[in-house]
Amino acid sequence: MKLSSIIAIYSLFWALSFFFVLPFRLQRKGQADLPVPGSMPGAPPSFSFGRTAFWTTIVAAVLFGLFYLNYVMGWLPAEAFDFVPHGMLEGH
Repeated sequence: MKLSSIIAIYSLFWALSFFFVLPFRLQRKGQADLPVPGSMPGAPPSFSFGRTAFWTTIVAAVLFGLFYLNYVMGWLPAEAFDFVPHGMLEGH
């Protein structure tokens, strides 16, 4: 696999992982949930992009590692996802 492909695929994993990590707010014990005046009632009281990006990077690295191991080891080949019966595309 080329380096450019690795970077592109990892970037896709990172962007997807961001949406997985986004709903999880890790709070310290005793941290008050005081709403900010003028914000929506369901909005989090604080958001740390750095913390979210950190956890996103970890999740994306694990997922990409599994993807790359599958690519190298061939555990689940692309042919396993061929759901069209053979001969169906030729008009039989």
